[in-house]
Amino acid sequence: MKVSLFITCVSDMIFADVGKHTVEILERVGCEVDFPAAQTCCGQPAYNSGYLQEAKQSMKQMMRSFKDSEYVVGPSGSCVGMLKEYPAIFKGDSEWEEAAVDLANKSYEITQFLVDVLGVTDLGSTFKGKVTYHPSCHMTRILGVKDAPQTLLRHVKGIELIELPVKEDCCGFGGTFAVKNPDISREMVKEKSQHVSETNAEYLAGGDMGCLMNIGGRMRREGKNVKVVHITEILNTHEQGGGIA
Repeated sequence: MKVSLFITCVSDMIFADVGKHTVEILERVGCEVDFPAAQTCCGQPAYNSGYLQEAKQSMKQMMRSFKDSEYVVGPSGSCVGMLKEYPAIFKGDSEWEEAAVDLANKSYEITQFLVDVLGVTDLGSTFKGKVTYHPSCHMTRILGVKDAPQTLLRHVKGIELIELPVKEDCCGFGGTFAVKNPDISREMVKEKSQHVSETNAEYLAGGDMGCLMNIGGRMRREGKNVKVVHITEILNTHEQGGGIA
């Protein structure tokens, strides 16, 4: 099975190891992975800020970049969720509507692809530690991926998975929301940090680095010693007694 990696801006520029873990996981389950170098931003920041025409330029480049891909898989529910919006955005556009539908139909977040497409629920991972999982808003509400991440985490040997209280609450990031509404965002992430602390977890995992970056930044400023990791970092750990330094 041939898979094209959609790296996403945040992973590409800030958290490159997330892309590395994603590729290694895909290759371990038998996928042949390529990387279309012409890919760019999915267009979500501009789109959510009301700059539709500017966002469409990025979207068109994404459609060009992945037009020959069999599957497109990314480590972000938020960014993949944006790809799923393309058909509505380009509806009625004779030049781009078909390409928008094609990209949306073959695009998946990494845990969604593993569980729902490949039928993989156990990657043979080993991870020692107390972990709580943050289900990001865009992943669950836009993309509709709720069970796949936790299904995979529950099959990790050695993990102690602790449910996050009030897990459905937004962390306050929301892409440009945190920039436009900093006071509200600050209070939202403060609450999320408190809920993470209530679990006594050593690790906070999630499927969207924007949210994890926001929560992790708040907890560091509060002096809390909780390691923030993308879910692929846990799923790609195999050594006995494995943890993350």
